[in-house]
Amino acid sequence: MKKLVLACSIVALSFSQLSAQDIQSDNVPAAVRSSFQKMFPKASDAEWEMKGNLYEVDFETGALGDDHTAYFSKDGRLMKHEEEIANSNLPKTVSASISKSFAGYSVDDAKKITEGKKVTYRTELKNGTQEWKVAFDAQGRVLEKRMD
Repeated sequence: MKKLVLACSIVALSFSQLSAQDIQSDNVPAAVRSSFQKMFPKASDAEWEMKGNLYEVDFETGALGDDHTAYFSKDGRLMKHEEEIANSNLPKTVSASISKSFAGYSVDDAKKITEGKKVTYRTELKNGTQEWKVAFDAQGRVLEKRMD
């Protein structure tokens, strides 16, 4: 039994290494690094990773170290950008939807996600020990929800 658990652990670790691999900034294509620097000139603490065929970079901006994640194609096109935002920066439509559909819940975490021209908001909503992960569009419509 111990051998089976060990073998499963090794296989799982191998797959996790294949799906995401840390890379040094020097090994990121120049087009990707250039696009990143132009789009996020105030970025700090950048950490690069290869996710499938995309270059993922986690970084911070601003004095408070706002967390961001950006995904670039190998030719330097920004495919997706996720940024942590303050609850007060959620659109009024999203806040109203939370108040109506999740009365008694408070926003524990909020992210703005931009893919091309599409913007969505992912939130973690808490009420005591209950927690929901809910995605909204800019109009406040629930796109996805699951109890966590």
